[in-house]
Amino acid sequence: MPARAWLTVGLLWVVGCLNYVDRVMIATMRGSIKEAIPMTDAQFGLLTTVFLLVYAVLSPFAGFLADRFNRSRVIIGSLFFWSFITWLTAHARTYNELLLSRALMGVSEACYLPAALALIADYHRGATRSLANGVHLSGVMVGSALGGVGGWLAERHGWAYAFDLFGLVGLGYGVVLICLLRSPAREEHPAATTASPPSNVRFGEAIASLLRRPAYVLVLAYWGLLGVGGWAVMGWMPTYLNEHFHLSQGSAGLSATGYVNIACLVGMLVGGAWADRWSRTNERGRILVPFIGLCVAAPSILLASTTPLLALALAALVFYGLARSFADANMMPILCLISDPRYRATGYGVLNLLSCTVGGITIYAGGMLRDANVDISRVFQFASATIAICAVMLYFVKPQPEARS
Repeated sequence: MPARAWLTVGLLWVVGCLNYVDRVMIATMRGSIKEAIPMTDAQFGLLTTVFLLVYAVLSPFAGFLADRFNRSRVIIGSLFFWSFITWLTAHARTYNELLLSRALMGVSEACYLPAALALIADYHRGATRSLANGVHLSGVMVGSALGGVGGWLAERHGWAYAFDLFGLVGLGYGVVLICLLRSPAREEHPAATTASPPSNVRFGEAIASLLRRPAYVLVLAYWGLLGVGGWAVMGWMPTYLNEHFHLSQGSAGLSATGYVNIACLVGMLVGGAWADRWSRTNERGRILVPFIGLCVAAPSILLASTTPLLALALAALVFYGLARSFADANMMPILCLISDPRYRATGYGVLNLLSCTVGGITIYAGGMLRDANVDISRVFQFASATIAICAVMLYFVKPQPEARS
């Protein structure tokens, strides 16, 4: 293992946390923002939609930048850019200015995750790869949970205060990364001996190389279908708990997200460590662990949507979050087993594009079903079926010969 391997994970844990805090906190201060900048609910929803659209479309190109250039510099540049945009958001005075800032946030944040996961894979090449990814993604989970701090700060200091604060924190932390974050030698064909990125990476060639591999196409379909189930659960479970168990809006939201997020955080670590240990004796260990997780997650979400007992529904949600996160912790390690090492970040960027697109469509489709008076439990039964199909698809993914070597 190269030097700085775990230091890099620790540094990126904080960046991942800031990435998601800056991304999601706007959703927690709806009232404060609408009071300061008049807008309709549709316009407020558009702020998040624009971010997701820009983020999704640019993800493959952002991944390509991380494959073509120095990954640590891409990460540092992304952090500085989105932190500046976060700070600039605090100074928006019209709706159009706020909308533009969210679009620019999508541009800057798209560059982070593919580069960060690929950089961790460069450092962790053996029996620590999945755990390292899980530890890093636990920072993302913490950042998602801390997004609620934005609403709390908005109530006390105004909506702009949180954007000012976290923007300046990100800019300051960028200076820390300049001093400490470095890129190691990359895995190549044959193995690299320097930290220089490959000079022959071309975007079209990267996409063609990925899509020529049947294993990658299968993983792409698997990840997109898994996004259908995941977004359906997270998008509509609070509403289901509110209506089915007659919980208040706040209690339903906390039950649907709080328990699941805590379970996901634990699952990232458990699934990563387990996959690393199994991979020492079985080359498919990093595939089999999320396969087992999805086999648990599918019936768990089905149970949560059919039981008349609240306690049993919450327990099933915990099992779902714990087992479902095995897939997230091992996605980049699986990608390392099936793709050319030169195109890992691009490959993850394409997965990001599909996941975000599918997520937006899924949540909208759920709303259409609600308008058609379809029982919302049907959405979760469909999600359970898609997760089960994903488990089957994942089982047939085979490591490529170069990964075996």
